[in-house]
Amino acid sequence: MGVEIERKFLLADDSWRHGAVGIAYAQGYLSRGTGRTVRVRIAGEKSFLTIKGPVSGITRDEFEYQIPLEDARKMIPLCDGEIIQKTRYRIPFSNHVWEIDEFHGANQGLLVAEVEMRDPHEIVTLPSWVGAEVTGDPRYYNSALVSKPYSSWSCG
Repeated sequence: MGVEIERKFLLADDSWRHGAVGIAYAQGYLSRGTGRTVRVRIAGEKSFLTIKGPVSGITRDEFEYQIPLEDARKMIPLCDGEIIQKTRYRIPFSNHVWEIDEFHGANQGLLVAEVEMRDPHEIVTLPSWVGAEVTGDPRYYNSALVSKPYSSWSCG
């Protein structure tokens, strides 16, 4: 059984961008509800089907399988809601690799940094470019951004 243990943060500045190279992602949700999701994702020339269970703290069950790219391309139109378009950057820092998602389309302007951990109690050294923590805020779940994109959030 796979387990995802991660924390999410907004970004304080763009200093992480120095030399960063991203990969284009498109992902959609075949099922969303009651805390469980089934996602299809195209990441560059690879594609995956991912099943995630409900969140408990910063932990959730996760099962991810690589699938043929052509299958993923046929599944994307079957997805519910908007397709998430983003560029993902992988930035090594300390003993972790941070994943920074720069969203496009209806989520343009949103940047989120995630760090996966081995244990929910693990101490993570935060880079200077990391801002406010948004772990547990459901607005920042990709599965929520398909129905309530960043561009629809009120500023106040």
